[in-house]
Amino acid sequence: MTYSYLALGDSYTIGEQVPFYDNFPNQTIQLLRAHFGQEKQFSSAEIIAKTGWTTDELLVQMSQTHFLPQYDLVSLLIGVNNQYRGYSLDVYKTEFTLLLNKAIAFSGGNNNRVFVLSIPDWGVTPFAADRDASKIATEIDAFNLACKEIAEQHGCTFIDITTSQRVDGANAEFLAEDKLHPSGKEYGKWAEQLHKKMVQVL
Repeated sequence: MTYSYLALGDSYTIGEQVPFYDNFPNQTIQLLRAHFGQEKQFSSAEIIAKTGWTTDELLVQMSQTHFLPQYDLVSLLIGVNNQYRGYSLDVYKTEFTLLLNKAIAFSGGNNNRVFVLSIPDWGVTPFAADRDASKIATEIDAFNLACKEIAEQHGCTFIDITTSQRVDGANAEFLAEDKLHPSGKEYGKWAEQLHKKMVQVL
């Protein structure tokens, strides 16, 4: 049996400005392959993500995409662009719930195989030097609280990558060239957390 993994999201999932193999879904697959060796086979990650996408834009793309009937593993990381554009938190909650229900359906109803990653705080990066970092942090926290609560209500695994990302956010080695998006090194930390959770259910 070959295991399949669907990763849904935005720039943080596609890996803006890093080589494709350095984004967190691909690093996660490499970690899973290394962990299981010949015991389990894993397909390359199928990634539905684009820089700038909000929850509604991801929903639209998903409605136009041909998917496999089912996936063994699904991850969802979305919401930073809702916050960036000043979109309503209540609308985010509604649309995120729709996305999560779709993710669970893709997993064949195995909600324990759906993994929600928290939204990074772009306000700590050099890109945001002229912005109100505390305001951004407060709003990101509110979005992440909603994200966490909805994930847990649906029996899905919530993974906090924001806490450590905030520590790394101004460190050049953890940033891509745009001084906003993460580098492969930062994505590696996310992949490490994610693959450990995936191993537990596999």
